[in-house]
Amino acid sequence: MTTCTPADDRNNIIFSLESIELSTDTEFVEAVQSFFVDSDSPDLNSLQQDGANAIVDLALDYEINGSCDDIDLLAHVIGRLSDIQVRDYALGSHNDENLSTYLAMWHYLTIIAPPHFVAPAASLFASLAYENGESELALKALERALADDPSYSLAILLRRVFKAGWPPRSFSAMRAQLHPKIVANIFQA
Repeated sequence: MTTCTPADDRNNIIFSLESIELSTDTEFVEAVQSFFVDSDSPDLNSLQQDGANAIVDLALDYEINGSCDDIDLLAHVIGRLSDIQVRDYALGSHNDENLSTYLAMWHYLTIIAPPHFVAPAASLFASLAYENGESELALKALERALADDPSYSLAILLRRVFKAGWPPRSFSAMRAQLHPKIVANIFQA
């Protein structure tokens, strides 16, 4: 399996955003679909907690190893990102110190996500790329998200924000304000 490690320089972060073979592997696609979150599920909050915890586990793998070879965990996170609360949890889960690690993680999820599961990961990658000052890469990631789902609300919102020239550092401030509220909502703290 191809893995993606944190970028050491600008040339390493400008990756292709095209899907790789794993994104169409039948077993992988079925695994991702098995983690899809139905918004009408009676266990919605439990599924959201599970998704947030899976993101933490995946990020830990990336922070320790620079990649993740656990196909089930990768499928788990991609599938759970189908829930907006889980996606929003993911949006605020990084900080300045681990930004490059998360860039690599969301990039890899973008290129392995099966059709109809690309938009959340690509939007997350776009947000971090923009925050990192890579506006061209961010717009490319949004194109990828919108090609997968033309009505994906976060991608549409981010495209407006990027084109309006919102300062990249504003994302840090937004994270600091929103992430604790999302954590409290998911974990009912």
